[in-house]
Amino acid sequence: MAETRVSPASRLLQPAAAEPNTPAILFDRVGVSYGRGRKVTPALVDFNLRVAAGETIALLGPSGSGKSTALNALAGFVRPTSGRVRLAGRDVTDLAPARRGIGVVLQSYALFPHMSVADNVAFGLRAHKVARREITPRVDDVLDMVGMSGFQKRLPRELSGGQQQRVAIARALAIRPSVLLLDEPLAALDAQLRQSMLAELQRLKEALPDTAMLYVTHDQAEALALADRIVVMNDARLMDVDTAENLWKRPPTTFTAAFLGGANLLPCEVGRVIGTSALVKVGSRTVNAEAPQPAFGHADWAPGSSALLCVRPHALQVVSTRERDALQASVNAAVWRGAVTRLVLAVDTLPDTLVEVDVPGHTPFEIGAAVGLRLPEPAGVLVSPGTAA
Repeated sequence: MAETRVSPASRLLQPAAAEPNTPAILFDRVGVSYGRGRKVTPALVDFNLRVAAGETIALLGPSGSGKSTALNALAGFVRPTSGRVRLAGRDVTDLAPARRGIGVVLQSYALFPHMSVADNVAFGLRAHKVARREITPRVDDVLDMVGMSGFQKRLPRELSGGQQQRVAIARALAIRPSVLLLDEPLAALDAQLRQSMLAELQRLKEALPDTAMLYVTHDQAEALALADRIVVMNDARLMDVDTAENLWKRPPTTFTAAFLGGANLLPCEVGRVIGTSALVKVGSRTVNAEAPQPAFGHADWAPGSSALLCVRPHALQVVSTRERDALQASVNAAVWRGAVTRLVLAVDTLPDTLVEVDVPGHTPFEIGAAVGLRLPEPAGVLVSPGTAA
C-alpha cells in the first residue's frame, strides 16, 4: 500500500486558524429526538463537547448509543430539537450541510458509481463553484496525499475497498475543511485491510495538524490508536470523556470500565486509604489498589464502604490452588482466541461474580477444573458502584 506523504501543495489544504481559544467544534447541550407526544424517542440527550483545532476525538459506544446522531447533528443531516452547534464560534445549527464547509466520510463511502475517481473528488469543488483552473491541481494534490495518484480515470467499481475509502477521504479533503467527520469508515473492510488503513489514517492525521477530526466508531482499537480524547457514549448520553490513557487506566464509571477493554469489576470493601492508595478486601484476600478521586457526585472512599475493583483480564494470573496468595476458583468456560485463551472463572469467595482471565497461548483447561487466581500488584483501580450512568 502506498505511503501517505505530504506534497508541497498539500500545505494549501490547511484550514485558516480560528480565534485563539475558540473551539473548532462546540456542542452546546444538543438534544435530538424522533417522534411526537408519548412516542418521542431520544437519540441524543444534553450533549456537550468542545473540540480544539487539530484535535482528534473518537465517539465510542455500542450500537444505538447516539454517537452517529451527534455526528449527523454536526454535519447538518439532522436538526437538533434542543441546543446549538457551533463551528469556530459560528452558530451553524440552522445552516444547510453544504454551507458548513465540513468534510464527511461515511461507512459506505458514497462514491458516485458512474463518475471517475477525479470527478468524484472534484464534485464538492464544483458544488462550491471553485474556478476550473484550480480544480485539477487540487484533485491531484489530495489524491497524492492519500496515496492514490494515477487513479484519476478509474471508476469506483475498479477499486478495492481500501482504495475506495481513500478516494472518499480525498473528496472530503478537497474542499479544504477545518473539520473532518468520519463515520465508521473502516467498518466495511476486512480485518487485515482495516489495520493497514488505520495506519494510513494515523499518517493523514499527522499531515493535517490544524484539522479537527470527529471519528465515530464501535471499535476500541481504532479509538485508542487515533484519538487524542475518547468520548464514551451509552443510551444517547455522554458517559465519560478523557484521554485514552486516563480512561483505560482510571475509568471513572462502571460502564466505561466494562466497555473499554472489558475490565472485570470485582466487589470489594475499602479499608485504609492513604492518598491515592487503598487497602481493600476482595473475597478472602486483602490487597493494595489505586484509589483515584471518585467520579463527580460520589463521596470519597471511606473505610468500610463498598466499591468495585477494576482489573483487566490480561493482568490476572491463573496459578496453582496451593499458592498462598491465590483466590480459589473453578473454570466455567475456556475459549481460544489465537494469542490468548480467555477463561471464565467462578471464584469461591465472590458469589454471583464471574471473572475473565487471559492466559497466553492455546492452553487447554477442563470445565470445572479447580485453579488459583492471583491478583496483580497493585490489584487494580477502584470505581464507585453507583457510576453506571
